[in-house]
Amino acid sequence: MAVAALGLAVGLSGTSARADDLADVEKDKVLLWGGDAEGGGPFIYPDDADANRTIGFEVEMADQIGKYMGVEARFAQGPWDNLLAMAQADKIHIVLNGYEWTPERAEQFEPSIPYFVYALQLMTRKDDLRIKDWSAFQSAPPDGGKWQIGVLGGSAAEDYMKELCATAPCEVTLYDGNTDAMRDVETERLDATLQDTPIASFYAKSFPRLQNVDKPVAPGFYSIYVKKGETALLRKVNEALVVLIRSGELERIYKKYGLWDELNQQLGRFADDARYFGYLQASMAEVEVKEELPTAEAVGEATTKKTSGEIIAQYLPVLGQASLMTIFLALVSFPLAILVGIGVAVGRLYGPSFLKAPLTAYVEFLRGTPLMLQLYFLFFVLPEVGINIPAVLTAILGLAVNYSAYESEIYRSGLQAIPHGQMEAALSLGMSRAQAIRQVVLPQAVRIVIPPVVNDFIALFKDTSVCSVITIVELTKQFSILSKSTLAVLEMMGMTAVLYLAMSYPLSLISRRIEKKLGVTGVHA
Repeated sequence: MAVAALGLAVGLSGTSARADDLADVEKDKVLLWGGDAEGGGPFIYPDDADANRTIGFEVEMADQIGKYMGVEARFAQGPWDNLLAMAQADKIHIVLNGYEWTPERAEQFEPSIPYFVYALQLMTRKDDLRIKDWSAFQSAPPDGGKWQIGVLGGSAAEDYMKELCATAPCEVTLYDGNTDAMRDVETERLDATLQDTPIASFYAKSFPRLQNVDKPVAPGFYSIYVKKGETALLRKVNEALVVLIRSGELERIYKKYGLWDELNQQLGRFADDARYFGYLQASMAEVEVKEELPTAEAVGEATTKKTSGEIIAQYLPVLGQASLMTIFLALVSFPLAILVGIGVAVGRLYGPSFLKAPLTAYVEFLRGTPLMLQLYFLFFVLPEVGINIPAVLTAILGLAVNYSAYESEIYRSGLQAIPHGQMEAALSLGMSRAQAIRQVVLPQAVRIVIPPVVNDFIALFKDTSVCSVITIVELTKQFSILSKSTLAVLEMMGMTAVLYLAMSYPLSLISRRIEKKLGVTGVHA
């Protein structure tokens, strides 16, 4: 029976097999799977005992899929809403992070058979007696206005609530993380939140003031996604999922995280049904939700809350390690930005006339478009034309190019501040124009621009946080991941702020010392 099911999966998973990704996986013995640890449990999150170790039910699933394929399953961090773009740009092989099956996604990517059946659970405060079931949203709140509902952006919960609020007195607020919305319900900033059932179950013990309201609604599937046309790899993934379902290994993993419920007991039936191997949309009317979600007590006892001192002792080294990436990106990219910026400034002031217009356009374009957009282009768009740059190199290149535009303006102002007589005097002494610029004009300009250049260097330290959009885990991204998994937001925020100050303040001191030594006057950085 299992062999027949595997054969069915292979036969129906696609007709135009292309083995590029599968060949790469088998050659390198590595399956790169994309997810976002910022989303937290029970999917992918840092181990409380060792924050450098990632755990979660999808982590264990990926390991089992890799084991079936005879390769290492290696986690690749990326922003949740950009994971499909990462697959499209060949940065990862598969997307495995709670992505719902939708017809739109199935048209653009190759979805696996379902590996999890979820529904949407409404959550409110226990002391809020206004919302007893879904019918509460058919009328306005007793105090007037509209109900405020928080959901994860880009999720099925967003689609469900926006459809409801199109005709009901409610407004939808989008969040990047699930726990942020749950916290805002507890603090009464929101009236309710709509969460996927695994999230509602997993975090029940962490939000004791919240309760589930009414039965879960709108059941659906999570699927693994691969790039369109990579059907050979998809077959292997489907085979692995069938084995996990039939062997009971998937049930074991889900029970470990308190996720095995009546919905997922139906996975075995789905695995036998040819419709799901053919990626036809299932009739969700057949998936009945008869019971409420497990309570916090059923999932497990609440863990003992750690003191601030314990949190600092455990997680400061992890944040410190992430700050090393911030320092590395800044120290490598900023000198490059200065070199390019000086070249652009000199070219605009002293170069041939045909160069001035392109260099001016270069500066204005980079200053007029966001750094995030530029990084996105380098990392996700260039692979479409065959230029695939690694994430760290992309970050260095993106920061250097972006800041070169600002540096060029700073140095241009410094060069213009040097009296024209300096150039004339150098030329009269027999120097060439290039020698005069390099040995006379530019050294004087450098002394003038020290304060604004140091300001830019400090700004670049903070702008390295934007690099998280291209999968770089630097200090700010690590803060976001840890704060959402531990819920210790204040402690994480304090440690992160101290680390940024520790990196930037010495630069100001060094700047003042250099200015004093060189006799530079003016506003300090």
